[in-house]
Amino acid sequence: MSTQPQPQPQPPPPPPPYGPEARGVRLVPVLLVLTVVSGLIDAVSYLGLGHVFTANMTGNVVVLGFAAAGAPGFSLAHTLTSLGAFVVGAGVGGRIAVRLGGGSRRTWARVTLAAEALLLGGSAVVAFAAPDATATVYALIAVTAFAMGLRNATVRKLGVPDLTTTVLTMTLTGLASDGPGPRRHRRTGAVVAMVAGAALGAWLVGDHGLGVPLLVTAVVVGVLAGVASGRE
Repeated sequence: MSTQPQPQPQPPPPPPPYGPEARGVRLVPVLLVLTVVSGLIDAVSYLGLGHVFTANMTGNVVVLGFAAAGAPGFSLAHTLTSLGAFVVGAGVGGRIAVRLGGGSRRTWARVTLAAEALLLGGSAVVAFAAPDATATVYALIAVTAFAMGLRNATVRKLGVPDLTTTVLTMTLTGLASDGPGPRRHRRTGAVVAMVAGAALGAWLVGDHGLGVPLLVTAVVVGVLAGVASGRE
């Protein structure tokens, strides 16, 4: 006897232009700022935690191949920690989508962003408290990757086109293949946001260590958790 596949939760329809659900900052600028945060997070992880990505899992899978082949400067343990934590975070994000995805889009986005802000804030505390401990490296990799997995699952379920916040391959493909169009500015903004976040993160890591950029990301995401609306 065959079993029927379980229906996947669908994102709720966009809210009307007015009303409680639509109050706050639209999701498009929120996701663009989150793309800046992703650049910051990957600058922290790649430059400060041993050449591993904790937001960009496409790059991380490539790094896993480098580490498995014994390329110098890459750690198999670090990379597997990041991938595992990201997958767990995405799983948790999926469960949150099942619970909250059928209701208020605004509440769903804000709850997830608040959880991300708390995780990034905890990472900053660890980085300030024990910056040189081996355990700190693994803790920061695991917590930031978990936070990014949680966010990615939510962004995927929200379904805002061209704004994944962590990868740009399809965004760049769309810019090149589709030419001028209604989404050109959104796609360009995503690329600029990622570059800006990575540059800012590299500067902060180089001049201030890991704690400061992680604290910046926590504050920024915390603000977004308080102002995001449910409208695209």
